[in-house]
Amino acid sequence: MTGELVQIADELYALSPGDFTPARDAKAKELKGSELSGQVKKLKKPSVAAWVLNQLVRHETEQVEQVLAMGEALRAAQAGLKGDELRALTRQRRQLTAAVTTRARSVASGLGVKVTQAVADQVEATLTAAMVDEECAKAVRSGLLVSALASTGLGEADVAGAVATPEALGFAASPRVVEPEEPPELHVVPDPEADQKARRQAEKDLEGAEQRLAEASAALGAAGQEVSDLEARSMQLQAEIDELRGKVAELEARFEEVDEELGDAEDVRAEAESTAAAATKDRDAAAAALARLG
Repeated sequence: MTGELVQIADELYALSPGDFTPARDAKAKELKGSELSGQVKKLKKPSVAAWVLNQLVRHETEQVEQVLAMGEALRAAQAGLKGDELRALTRQRRQLTAAVTTRARSVASGLGVKVTQAVADQVEATLTAAMVDEECAKAVRSGLLVSALASTGLGEADVAGAVATPEALGFAASPRVVEPEEPPELHVVPDPEADQKARRQAEKDLEGAEQRLAEASAALGAAGQEVSDLEARSMQLQAEIDELRGKVAELEARFEEVDEELGDAEDVRAEAESTAAAATKDRDAAAAALARLG
């Protein structure tokens, strides 16, 4: 029965957000009287971010598999990497998840759903989690997400509540291939509103392009600010290093002066010891002569 539930979930989570609940309830009603009916009824409607990821897995299966395979390879290689290599790895991971997130937004748009930046951030965070955490990767591959994921990679993430059913973690979503429809017989009919429609479409395209430009500009500004902050920090640290080097050079010079003075003082002490020894000898001789005369 568990396998049948997963198969039903696979079909339901491939639907559009507006169709999910009616289709789920209809399926539960169809199965009324069975244990499976109650299990189907309990299937949660996915969040927008989870829905986008579920569609990405189905419509861009090969690309998602490549991302998850790269994540597995990077996790295996990460243990032996040094600081600079880890930073380069992080940049590579960010570039990849950003590119796939852009593709996910395109898939959602093609299915009639506009993805906001907030939802896109959740999608990218989930892709990052899938690259750094094996259990998160299984959850994404299932195509049965009900909520977005997040993971630092420092410990196992709790993904049980993020999927429709625990058995989803061993399941892979069925790819969806859009079959081309049979072309209808076309008749050229003049459209009296063609110019207005074209203008409205052009305005809509312009609005979409301006929005994407604004988002890209914001991302560029944030990246530029991060670079500026790191450059300033780098200059500060270099100045501190130069100052410490100057202090070390000054202390070394003072050490050489004191060491030279110490050598001179030791010579003076040795000469004084020699003089004191000679005077002691003369005194002892004089004392002995006096004793003989007495």
